[in-house]
Amino acid sequence: MIVPSFTFLAFALLVIVVLHLGRTARWRQAVLLAVNLAFLAYFAARPAALLPYAGFLLLGALGVSARRRLGPWTMWAFPLLVLLVFVWLKRYLFVPQQLLLPQGYVLVGLSYVFFRVMHLVIDGWESLPRGARGWVSYLNYTLNFTSLVSGPIQYYDDYRRSEQETGRLTGSDAWRAIERVIIGFFKVYVVSAVLHAVQQSQVEAFATADATEAILHGAALTALYPVYLYFNFSGYTDFVIGIARFLHLELPENFDRPFASGNFITFWSRWHMTLSNWVKTYVYTPAVLAMMRRASSAKLEPLIGVAAYFLTFFLVGLWHGQTSEFVFFGFLQGGGVAGNKLYQLGMTRALGRGRYHRLTNNTGYAMLMRGVTFTWFAFSVLWFWSSWSQLASFAERIGVRGGILALALILAVAALLLEALTRLGGWMRRPALWGEGLLESPYVRLALALDMIVIVTFAALALHAPPSQIVYQRF
Repeated sequence: MIVPSFTFLAFALLVIVVLHLGRTARWRQAVLLAVNLAFLAYFAARPAALLPYAGFLLLGALGVSARRRLGPWTMWAFPLLVLLVFVWLKRYLFVPQQLLLPQGYVLVGLSYVFFRVMHLVIDGWESLPRGARGWVSYLNYTLNFTSLVSGPIQYYDDYRRSEQETGRLTGSDAWRAIERVIIGFFKVYVVSAVLHAVQQSQVEAFATADATEAILHGAALTALYPVYLYFNFSGYTDFVIGIARFLHLELPENFDRPFASGNFITFWSRWHMTLSNWVKTYVYTPAVLAMMRRASSAKLEPLIGVAAYFLTFFLVGLWHGQTSEFVFFGFLQGGGVAGNKLYQLGMTRALGRGRYHRLTNNTGYAMLMRGVTFTWFAFSVLWFWSSWSQLASFAERIGVRGGILALALILAVAALLLEALTRLGGWMRRPALWGEGLLESPYVRLALALDMIVIVTFAALALHAPPSQIVYQRF
């Protein structure tokens, strides 16, 4: 089942109706458990295909329970075991073929379930809210159908609070939820579909272009993909946040204007925020503390953060896929964040904190840094969506000089366009209409929502446009 789609929307509406037939927390848990299990089973061609998934969930539950019964050694043994089983089930290339299970078992959402299970195994029930124990709560948290396919990644204590909620939505809350569903559907069904079609047309044009045209088409196909990816993934997130709100489940936000970021570190605090927050908590912070305990000199402390950044975001890239392309993608993510930190340390040392802070607030410098950040991400995600053979073909076609010119073009256009969008966004938020910014006016928002409904309906009925696949569903 594709999320979002009209099929999933109908399924979610049925769940919402059934859930509101009862008012007790026990009824909510029972309905959610049945729905979550049914949603996962939908992806299985046969019951046996669910067995590896079930085994992984069982391993996590045993790891949580073992924290209180088997002693402190479980604090490292079970997280390591969960990680190894995840790598094995996901069929990473470095796992010997002889050890792998035959293909054909369900993997949908396992990458996101992994983060939830690992969170529980590391922290244990004792550090979580009262009433957290229990198979029903465990399964509803790990298999929450609104966030199973592609997240967002949620901590258990946040989920537990909303799981116990049995009240009714206010009118304003309901409208906000509906608005999120409409915006999400529009982003995925229309905007990301159009961007993907245009990006693919640039890939095809690049293959037959002459030397000069190849630079332009190369710049376009490189720059368009991250924009498509943003609308595809953030649209999915908007949609499921809105659906979950009608189930009284609060999902965390996953995006906060990432392309407005002035550096790559800030970018990763605004892009796929639940993933970056998770790895900062469970990878970056422990790595920094471990390295600081072993540091022999205070002069090494600034470099510890650099090394921890590289490790953390290298693993983020590696998590995205099992092939060597994603190993290099991880290298570029880790290198981008670590290089950004080294640059900040060097500039602070050269200029002093005050002068460097004033420089970062300079409009021209901020434009340049936004352009650099976008360009690096656009370049890095070439390994996200392309194979080595495709990249070799691109490189042979455009050459080193052409590649540098294409990246310079992306940087210049991104710097100017993102500055214009930043200014436009600020202007639209200024009080202008009945004392409110245009984007905050309920009348403007209602009109925009209705326009989106008309466009989506036209695309679905008149153009017979199929629902777009969510890119992150394959991870």
